[in-house]
Amino acid sequence: MASFTLTPETWQKVKIKFLRKYRELAQADLAFVPGQEDQLVQQLMQLVNRDKSYIEFTIRKALADPNGNRL
Repeated sequence: MASFTLTPETWQKVKIKFLRKYRELAQADLAFVPGQEDQLVQQLMQLVNRDKSYIEFTIRKALADPNGNRL
């Protein structure tokens, strides 16, 4: 189970940060359905070639300051 919860609004802000950090990603790569955070983590793990703890840490960090520019 993912250690965070996303809404469509918060995911939009986190998604923008991921797109800035990982320029090779496309909007379509980052599709998210509310309630399916675990699937999102798995998808991101494959796309950026990182482990689960890194992806969850990065998302939690983005959620801590959703209006900030850092990821």
